[in-house]
Amino acid sequence: MPDQNKKEYSNGEVTVLWDASKCIHSANCVKNLPEVFKPKEKPWVQMENSTSENIISTVNKCPSGALSLKK
Repeated sequence: MPDQNKKEYSNGEVTVLWDASKCIHSANCVKNLPEVFKPKEKPWVQMENSTSENIISTVNKCPSGALSLKK
């Protein structure tokens, strides 16, 4: 059975993994890349709104590890 706390978002080049159970709501993602990370919208991660490079950089700043990159 799939984990309800985990979601994947992809733009074809990079895939972001989100683990809601790890999220501490620091809002680093929203502050760094608000055009991609939109917590009030569904889906809240809109990969098409920025470059893979910017998305990778922002995901790497996540302090809790809730956001990670699929290798």
